[in-house]
Amino acid sequence: MITLRQLRFLTALADELNFSRAAEACFVTQPTLSAGLKELEQTLGVQLAERSKRHVLLTPIGAEITERARRLLLDAREIEDLAAAHTSPEEGELRLGAIPTLGPFLIPRALPAIRTAYPKLRLYLREEMTESLLDGLTTGRLDVVLIAQPFDIGAVESEALFDDGYHLASPPGWDAPAANTPVSGAELEGARLMLLEHGHCLQRHALRAFPDRDIQQDDSFSATSLPTLISMVSEGLGITLLPDLAIDAGVLAGQKVNIAPLPDACPRRVILAWRPTSARKPVFRALAQIFRDTRESLRQQRAA
Repeated sequence: MITLRQLRFLTALADELNFSRAAEACFVTQPTLSAGLKELEQTLGVQLAERSKRHVLLTPIGAEITERARRLLLDAREIEDLAAAHTSPEEGELRLGAIPTLGPFLIPRALPAIRTAYPKLRLYLREEMTESLLDGLTTGRLDVVLIAQPFDIGAVESEALFDDGYHLASPPGWDAPAANTPVSGAELEGARLMLLEHGHCLQRHALRAFPDRDIQQDDSFSATSLPTLISMVSEGLGITLLPDLAIDAGVLAGQKVNIAPLPDACPRRVILAWRPTSARKPVFRALAQIFRDTRESLRQQRAA
């Protein structure tokens, strides 16, 4: 009979395509992992991987079995989570993922409230792109994720936290209305914005902020992070849209950048998402409220 341990060995090998690294990921020796996989192949009667001195390649049937193994391992983990949640739902590890344009500005400020509410919860944080976060949620690598819509989130359960609007960020002396004077979408007709590189959902969201206007990305520049993008604006290289959350969290501190509200821009919607089968839904909903309260606190602090 196949075992969960053998299936863990298989999925680790599929992830690493290297016996040594797969063994390290499973905290076993390489001979132990190799023996476990050989036993699995003998039990199933099929070859799962092709081995050579240089390469490891899953066979077609090996790849198909690996995907089913991932689902079985996720179901097994959720059985464990269900039992743990029944006795101690507010304890243990919680793996939270967030996109880079949300995590640094919201999570650190929410942590004190989270620790007060759940002192025995061990929170592990990951910053990744939206596609990677949703994949991690589906495969069980992550428990809950902080992302922004519009974005197709698939078959996950979610709770809306808040809408995050935008400000126009421009360098000093740029031909624009005075700082903090609202700017309409009509005034940005034909504008070319400096944005984050492709793959960041904020890049797509910014271009959709005024769907009825001809606003495009300046393809001569792209940035890997908001601080880099802001520095480019500060140096007079162009203009961009910045999320209100980042501004309220102090991302412009020390930067020579003018900002102006964009009251008619379509905001992005920040959500917290988790698997529908998760046993920790009450904890996730409580975290959602903490994030809402944290966002409101940041807004009030900036307005004061």
